[in-house]
Amino acid sequence: MFLKLYFILFVVYLCRVAAKGIWTLQAHNTQNMGKPKRIVVWFRQDLRIHDNEALDYALERGDEIIPIYVFDPRLFSGTSSYGFSKTGKYRAKFILESIQDLRQSFQKLGGDLVVRIGNPEEEVFKLANKVQASWVFCNRERTDEEIKVQDALERNLWKIGIELHYFRGKMLYYTQDLPFPVSHCPDVFTQFRKEVERFIPIREPLPSPTRITMPSDIALNYGDMPSMKDLGQEDFKCDARAAIQFKGGETEGLARLEEFIWEKDHLRHYKETRDGLLGANYSSKLAPWLSQGCLSPKKVYFEIKKYERKRVKNKSTYHLFFELLWRDFFRLMGKKHKNNIFKKGGIKEQVNPEWEDDLHRFKIWREARTGVPFIDANMRELKFTGFMSNRGRQNVASFLINDLKVNWQIGAEYFESLLIDYDPCSNWGNWNYLAGVGNDPRDDRYFNILTQAKRYDPNGEYVKLWIPELAEVPSKKIHRPDTLSFEEQEEIHVVLGADYPKAVVSPTRWTH
Repeated sequence: MFLKLYFILFVVYLCRVAAKGIWTLQAHNTQNMGKPKRIVVWFRQDLRIHDNEALDYALERGDEIIPIYVFDPRLFSGTSSYGFSKTGKYRAKFILESIQDLRQSFQKLGGDLVVRIGNPEEEVFKLANKVQASWVFCNRERTDEEIKVQDALERNLWKIGIELHYFRGKMLYYTQDLPFPVSHCPDVFTQFRKEVERFIPIREPLPSPTRITMPSDIALNYGDMPSMKDLGQEDFKCDARAAIQFKGGETEGLARLEEFIWEKDHLRHYKETRDGLLGANYSSKLAPWLSQGCLSPKKVYFEIKKYERKRVKNKSTYHLFFELLWRDFFRLMGKKHKNNIFKKGGIKEQVNPEWEDDLHRFKIWREARTGVPFIDANMRELKFTGFMSNRGRQNVASFLINDLKVNWQIGAEYFESLLIDYDPCSNWGNWNYLAGVGNDPRDDRYFNILTQAKRYDPNGEYVKLWIPELAEVPSKKIHRPDTLSFEEQEEIHVVLGADYPKAVVSPTRWTH
């Protein structure tokens, strides 16, 4: 009897809640009748005006738009599960520069960018409510932390009858154009590539707007740009040894694309040089702008096709497209496998019992004290610049996982903190891959560090740049300082174990 009465009262309560929600929606719609359609465009990792689907649709469907970017303290001041800063100083500065550039782009179009510090689900909600927005538009993100924020915003907006509409901004391909649903995307890259690259066209990039209209009857506080200190970060000067002086923003990203492909003509030889270690132009270095959405991958693709028509079509032009395909693939893996990409067993859900959360060994790796020059040089470059070559990333990851037997998740989190070009799906997808728990039919992605060092840094120039205490070591012994005799060490003023560490693993393991 009591259960039945309780059930009836509960149903009545739900009806009242539903009626109140409908009334709120109706009241909101009534209030907006006859008023201009206002759309709040929330910028996230899509910091550009070219080929921006959310912005393009807002301009098409709205009478007025209000762009906003929110600096989320959870990302800029928060820490990861192993205690690293979620966003290190290199990426923080790059994002700051990107937002300043985006604001200037809107000012040139007759508008401005609202800038806030706070939780996006609250700050975007407050702005939408203040301007009585018809909708909020944003480009959808697909990984856990970002999903929680957009879901929370959607719930808040629903309470006042405003819909959140999602658009695409990160990929070459539209998922609806693919020959399979995301849930059936092949887990091996080669199979994915064969199914899409020859048969599925890539859509043309959307044009940049020429003007925007913002509300004139509401006093908007656009907000000041925060400083690094405001974001809990220390400012810094770029290391003079950096391969390239990265600067954030769409303007800089488009300029780098123009320089690499057209001005310097480096695309012509990209496949042969892409594994280099020294200098600005052995690879495109477009990743930071792609990761923050300052550059559209479709824009890059169509510049490649234009280059092929006007100059040359070869293996190098294809290979830059090939790298863009990998970015799409890892994003699809993030969509398909969700949080498994962050788990110790990866998408294969297979944990190697040898992996340990050994923070002592990890610290040696992080602080470039392994005594293996090729590893230490790469780790120093990351520490002092926020960047490391793709070849370097593969080697240091293999060393941490396979030689030090450290849990790969710690390395992935450290990269997340330091990398200027961090992208969740690409970073964690690559660590899955190298740990043998991701998208590779082979379980063992072991790198022979000595062979790699001799192949990609044969004279030790890269090592000597980042480890100047080894500058006088003869080139033939630069990758094996353990072979220096005591007399040689005295002659070049390097004592192993004092001036430079002895190797934590015996280099002879790579000579057999």
